[in-house]
Amino acid sequence: MQNKAEIKQEFKLHEKDTGSVEVQVALLSQRIKELTEHLQKHTKDHSSRRGLIGLVGQRRRLLDYLNDRDHKRYQTLIGRLGLRR
Repeated sequence: MQNKAEIKQEFKLHEKDTGSVEVQVALLSQRIKELTEHLQKHTKDHSSRRGLIGLVGQRRRLLDYLNDRDHKRYQTLIGRLGLRR
């Protein structure tokens, strides 16, 4: 598992970048992965499931925004993260 600083370092666009779409999507993807693993062990944790659904929706909105603005960056990002679309 990567921590936030490593993810920011890997996906930043420039030296002081901490909030670009790429960084946000990468951080959300890491949290989604962690929550998915948690829910596989704790199947009745419905509050965490609700949080997971919210995170997936937020990531989807950010990816849609990036796809509308710059399709090439979108394709690169989903390739690096291994997301289906």
